[in-house]
Amino acid sequence: MFKFKSPSRKTLRIMSEVAKGNVTTDFEKKCVEKVNALTGKQHVRITSSGNNSIFIALSAVDGDVIVPDQGGWHGFKQIAKFLGKNLITVKTDDGLINTDYLDELEINNNSAIIFTSFAAYTAEQDVKEINRYCKNNGILTIEDASAGIGDSQGNLGCRSDVVLASTGSPKIINVGSGGFIASDNDEIFKKTSLPQKLSKTTNIICSGIDNELDNVSGKLEVSLNATEHVKKHIPDTLHSSKRGLNVIIPHDNAKSICWDLKKTLTTDKSGMITVCPNYNRVKQKAICVEIKNLDYTCLEKENLDKIINEINNQLQV
Repeated sequence: MFKFKSPSRKTLRIMSEVAKGNVTTDFEKKCVEKVNALTGKQHVRITSSGNNSIFIALSAVDGDVIVPDQGGWHGFKQIAKFLGKNLITVKTDDGLINTDYLDELEINNNSAIIFTSFAAYTAEQDVKEINRYCKNNGILTIEDASAGIGDSQGNLGCRSDVVLASTGSPKIINVGSGGFIASDNDEIFKKTSLPQKLSKTTNIICSGIDNELDNVSGKLEVSLNATEHVKKHIPDTLHSSKRGLNVIIPHDNAKSICWDLKKTLTTDKSGMITVCPNYNRVKQKAICVEIKNLDYTCLEKENLDKIINEINNQLQV
C-alpha cells in the first residue's frame, strides 16, 4: 500500500503550536513575503482556499472568461458561471493551449484566460507563449499554479498576470487548507475587496503555508523526476516528453483497467488512479496515474518500478 500525500510532521507541529497559542508570529506577513519572492508579484493575498483565490481573480474580470476545453479545473467554469461571466471555451491539444486556436475566437475587451500550470497535471503549458500572445491581444492571464509554484526553471508560477494556488491536500504546498493570489495589477485587489474579506484565513493555516513554502521547489522537483521516470517506462503515454505530475495512458479499455489497478495500487486514503474521460484530465478514454497524490517517501525508484510493472502487466492482458 502506498501512502497518500499529507502535510509534513513539521508543518503539523508548527500549526499545532500556533493553535495552542504558544507561537504568536504574524505568519501571514511571512507568507506574503515568500510568495512575493517565488512569484515576483508585488501584491499578494493569502486566502482560505484555491477556489476562493479563483473567485477573487474572476470577480475582477469585466469581459469574457476563457477556459481550456479539457485539462483544466472544473471550478473555473463553475465560478465563472456563478459570477455571471460570459464563458468561452478554447480548443486545446489534449489540454495544451495552442494560441492558434485563440485566433479563431471572438473575444471581448477586458477578457481573461484561466489555465493550470500543467495541462491535466501531465504536461507543462507553454506559459511564456500564452502570455506573449495574450499581452499582444489585451487578454489577462490567470495561472492556477497549485502544481507549478516553485518551478526551478522559472517557467511556471511567475510569468502570468495573476498567479494563484491552492495549498490544500495533496498540493505541492500541502497544508490541507488555504491558498493565495498574487499579481502586479493592484486594480484586481481594489475591485474585489468583499471577496477578499470573505476569503480570509487563519494564522494557523498561514503558519503551515509558511513552513511548506521553504522547500516547495525541492518537492516539486522530486515529483517531476518521479513522473518522468514512470513516463519513460510505460508505452504510449500522453505528452510523454513534457514535464508533469501524473501519467495519462490513452486506452479503449481504460475503465476496466482502472478498476483493476484500483485494487492493486492502493493508498491509505484517497486513490491514485483516475479514469478518463474527465474534464480535469482529458476527454478521451484513458488511465491516469496520479503521481502527485503520493507522499514523497513513496517516490523512490523501487516504489515507482512497482507502479510501472503493475500498469504494464495490466496493459498486456
